[in-house]
Amino acid sequence: MTKSLIVDPSVVRSRDVVTVHEIPVNTYAMDWAAELKRFGPDGMTGILRDMIVIREFESMLDSLKKTGGWLGLDYDHRGPAHLSMGQEAAAVGQATELDPDDFVFGSHRSHGEILAKCLSAIRKLDSDRLSATMEGFLEGDTLRYAEKLPSRDLPGLALNFVLFGTLAEIFARQSGFNRGMGGSMHAFFTPFGSMPNNAIVGGSAPIALGSALFKRINHQPGIVVANIGDASMGCGPVWEAMTFAAMDQFRQLWPEHDGGNPPILFNFFNNFYGMGGQTSGETMGFGTLARVGAGVNPEQMHAERVDGYNPLAVAEAIRRKKEVLLGGRGPVLLDTITYRFAGHSPSDASSYRTRDEVELWEHDDPIHAFGELLVTQDVLSSDDIETMRESIRERLLGVLRIATDEDLCPRVTDRFIESVMLSNGNEPALAEGEPELSEPVSENARTKSLATKVRTSRDADGKAVSKIKMFTFRDALFEAMAHAFATDPTMAAWGEENRDWGGAFAVYRGLTEMLPYRRIFNSPISEAAIVGAGVGYALSGGRAVVELMYCDFLGRAGDEVFNQAAKWQSMSAGLLKLPLVIRVSVGSKYGAQHSQDWSALVAHMPGLKVYFPATPTDAKGMLNLALRGTDPVVFLESQLLYDKGEDFEPGGVPEGYYETPEGLPVVRRAGSDLTIATYGATLYRALEAADILQEQYGLSAEVIDLRFLCPLDYEPLLVSVRKTHRLVLASDAVQRGSFLGQVAADVQTLAFDSLDAPVTVVGSRNHVTPAPELEDVFFPQAQWIVDAVHERIVPLPGHTATSNQTEGELLRRTRLGV
Repeated sequence: MTKSLIVDPSVVRSRDVVTVHEIPVNTYAMDWAAELKRFGPDGMTGILRDMIVIREFESMLDSLKKTGGWLGLDYDHRGPAHLSMGQEAAAVGQATELDPDDFVFGSHRSHGEILAKCLSAIRKLDSDRLSATMEGFLEGDTLRYAEKLPSRDLPGLALNFVLFGTLAEIFARQSGFNRGMGGSMHAFFTPFGSMPNNAIVGGSAPIALGSALFKRINHQPGIVVANIGDASMGCGPVWEAMTFAAMDQFRQLWPEHDGGNPPILFNFFNNFYGMGGQTSGETMGFGTLARVGAGVNPEQMHAERVDGYNPLAVAEAIRRKKEVLLGGRGPVLLDTITYRFAGHSPSDASSYRTRDEVELWEHDDPIHAFGELLVTQDVLSSDDIETMRESIRERLLGVLRIATDEDLCPRVTDRFIESVMLSNGNEPALAEGEPELSEPVSENARTKSLATKVRTSRDADGKAVSKIKMFTFRDALFEAMAHAFATDPTMAAWGEENRDWGGAFAVYRGLTEMLPYRRIFNSPISEAAIVGAGVGYALSGGRAVVELMYCDFLGRAGDEVFNQAAKWQSMSAGLLKLPLVIRVSVGSKYGAQHSQDWSALVAHMPGLKVYFPATPTDAKGMLNLALRGTDPVVFLESQLLYDKGEDFEPGGVPEGYYETPEGLPVVRRAGSDLTIATYGATLYRALEAADILQEQYGLSAEVIDLRFLCPLDYEPLLVSVRKTHRLVLASDAVQRGSFLGQVAADVQTLAFDSLDAPVTVVGSRNHVTPAPELEDVFFPQAQWIVDAVHERIVPLPGHTATSNQTEGELLRRTRLGV
């Protein structure tokens, strides 16, 4: 544990210098005889063939976008096309040395990477596995179209399969690799190791890190490559992913048999431009991108610059770096220089660079240069190469003809899209085998301690149980986590202070002793990498639990939560599952940047489930549910509740395993005159308000705990509203844009005829969270709810309001923006 790592002032304060070692730049020296022996004439021909396939594929799309046709076939492609003419050698050289078990995550400019990786896999898979893969994929849909095209043998059929699957996906066809749900920038084919490609610049870096963690933690074969652009060096998540992958603990604290650092290669396809910004001389300052590795770890990430115009140079570098990664000595950084002949997209006129510059690179065209090499070495003739090119064009024309046929190749329906937004699985374990524990759950000190605690907030005599003797909200979360770790061998958890410290707010206290390092560990303070790695781990086949110490830190992981976790199941057409739980603590007493309820933000995003328990019984039952699921769950926990005992369950928090029914609100107090619905810690202030309404005004309030924001079954709430005819909604989120505004709108649509008054929402003030001494004028109080009932729903006889909940005050605040 970290206690064994002494920070000695006599060492860290002593005079010294940091030595930076030489960084190799384009050091490859070709030995033709050795390379020919390695690849053979067929292998050399295959490299050229793959490069030409990519060039012709991209040129076809370029023509379709610019002219509306190609080789006499007209088609209006309305989607994007970020093309890679000029970058073929970099993609093919890389894929040549990768196996199907090696994963490649790419970027928006990834058509070439998909084709290169898939074509490499075709050559390396045996016939039985290749056939089974194509036959089993999408119930054979893609294969049936490939079989309509001419092919002489199984590799030829597989080439048709890859070309059609990729192009049909780009054209949003149901028979595409992701049933048209990914499109040009997100297409992939996992059976061949082509993993999700990301339209967000640098977005693949933390996800690839998570995939590499999955391989390391679960002892799976292969390495993971994050193909990202030179401009992504300006993106925070890329830096977070690199520093996370380089953590010392992988070799200093994890046991040697766990394999060392995650096997991830950060490959920067350096074409010297990010959109229209030139990274060389304008928008960056690194000079040579490979230099950056020196700032990450003493091994300098084994960084070097490679000539990406030479596929053999790239292949040789990948071969060496793969050995480093499989030995646990990563991460690795490659600065693979290349150049895109076309603009960022077909609409880009390249006004930011000269035609002379483009022509300099076109003069060194890697396909022409490699073809000339093979001709010079008597591997192929010029006629052979031209015949190859014509054959590829003819094959592509056939693929294009089918992929553009509106009758033959339909698109999915809106109901299909709806069906793949969530997977709604319930799987106790995602892999076979016995979960590794350092000690049985029953022998854990915390487990033993919890066995002696009172699992209700009051004892048999109705007296309040002291905190030290009471089973609390945080204990309930611990029991759910411990059970899941003892059930699912793939489950791993990370975040700030997860190990040794016991996790934020002591939820994980006891797990350090129960679990080996690789199953629960501390991460850097890198929220984007924490969540992004969780996404990559989950979509690779494992269950991840990641923790953000405060809800306010969601902003630091915004892309990873909203664009990555929320979207990959649907963009894969349900081919991927995403069993990820993001535990998020909702703060109080820590002021404006540590005390915000952002539940509305996560509930707004399609593709996420959002849970917000308010009782220990639900904390355990809902976390149990989340940890059996196959969807990304944002699990919100109010810091006001960690010490809370069970007030509602008659027998206390159940000791065994159970799950809370998903999406179902629960009545916490029955009533007949008014419904108050809440989620989170506001539940208890709603109960106080119900007491006041009953005792002082004879108004019977039914209090409902929504518990879930998405999914949410409205029926129990509607049953209550049809009985009471009045509804107040309250939460600690600021009122403007609150999720409860959506609930109010939906209830008024669904139960309008049953309402005797408008639905009223009571939330926190629309300003920053103040110091704890002022929180009672910011967060909703019981009296605010009573005042809102009096002012907006039903006058309370003799009531004197202590807060201004009038319609006039609402108008004033909205006018001022507060």
